[in-house]
Amino acid sequence: MTISWEEFEKVDIRSGRIIAAEPYPEARKPAIKLQVDFGPGIGVKRSSAQLTAHYTTESLIGRQVLAVVNFPPRQIGKFLSEVLVLGLPDAQGDVILVQPDMPVPDGVKLF
Repeated sequence: MTISWEEFEKVDIRSGRIIAAEPYPEARKPAIKLQVDFGPGIGVKRSSAQLTAHYTTESLIGRQVLAVVNFPPRQIGKFLSEVLVLGLPDAQGDVILVQPDMPVPDGVKLF
């Protein structure tokens, strides 16, 4: 399936910095609750991500990530996830975060 450039532009992918991370043991699959700061225009948003294979809560703090910020919030158990933090599966299917390889301002849009 192909999409038009106009359709792609509707997906709002922004840089953000993880400012808080805590285990989410109630999730069906092991996950971590995140708070991500997207800067003054968007602010702090919450997300749940299945990152436990490669990351600890401590190792996530301060890390820049990319996330889709214009999906509707999604209820994940008792937790309301407001953004989709992006990742790719490794050979075993465990998530590796997608992140800039150099620092960028929080909240900038991917283009």
